[in-house]
Amino acid sequence: MPDSDIMPDLPVFVAAAEAGGFAAAAARLNLSRSAIGKTIARLEGRLGVRLFHRTTRSLTLTEDGQAFFEHCRRALNEVQAARTMLDSGRREAAGRLRVSVPVLFGRQCVAPVLIRLAEAHPKLELDINFSDRFVDLVEDGFDLAVRNGPLQNWPGLAGRRVAYQHMRVCAAPRYLEKHGVPRELHELSGHRAVLYGRPGRVKQWLFPQPGGALAEAMPPSRLHFDDLGTIRDATLDGHGLAWLPCWLVRDDLAAGRLVTVLDHLPSHVFDSHLLWLQTPHLPMRVRLAIDALAAALPEATSLPPSLRPS
Repeated sequence: MPDSDIMPDLPVFVAAAEAGGFAAAAARLNLSRSAIGKTIARLEGRLGVRLFHRTTRSLTLTEDGQAFFEHCRRALNEVQAARTMLDSGRREAAGRLRVSVPVLFGRQCVAPVLIRLAEAHPKLELDINFSDRFVDLVEDGFDLAVRNGPLQNWPGLAGRRVAYQHMRVCAAPRYLEKHGVPRELHELSGHRAVLYGRPGRVKQWLFPQPGGALAEAMPPSRLHFDDLGTIRDATLDGHGLAWLPCWLVRDDLAAGRLVTVLDHLPSHVFDSHLLWLQTPHLPMRVRLAIDALAAALPEATSLPPSLRPS
């Protein structure tokens, strides 16, 4: 049997072994689960060995499968290293780039950057998944993920902070004309608010204090939503104060549809990170996406000029 007969099946075998299941490998490679199963069965037939122990609940490598996997992974890494070397010489992104992004932040801040990248690289295929859930890059088959909040230590992943999201208390001018402008933090208790909340938990508003402490506030509210876009819309309609990221309301602030209050207080800041699979040979398409987002997102999420310290 020529070695070339099994070469196309090796990436499928490695993906199944790394993902720990045919379904996860199928999502990673954009194939059907049955196609993964048939490929593995064909490979086992050609090699004359069983590569996996299969049950209804798990998929694990046999002893032969583990030894074969280690050699295959090293070989494929060498091939990828050679491709990356060629890519780095021409700085051209090619192939399929799968990116997971939060829904609203992704649509407003991330997607425009990646679309421009795709326009500049005709051989790049862009696949963006908009979801607020934390995806598993390996099992779900993503090259890159954008996540907001503290960066945790995720085994097998590399990360980079690329932006800061400044939070401000906003309101429609007509709401402030009717209810007054809060001047100090304690005055928020006399106002109505539109709050961000998920079942069983409503998010407190946070305000940095001297020494690194955080003051918490939660004005009275009858409106709780788990979507920042809906909170922004309700605030524009004059239903109360809202604590929102500046990137979301930048245009509204510039047009005067919303105004900020308590501007003498420092902004609370959430970090935005990029996560990708830790590998010695990062594909050029991923590297260029990281560079593009790291260059563009700081400005997209920065404080509006009117709120920047003079």
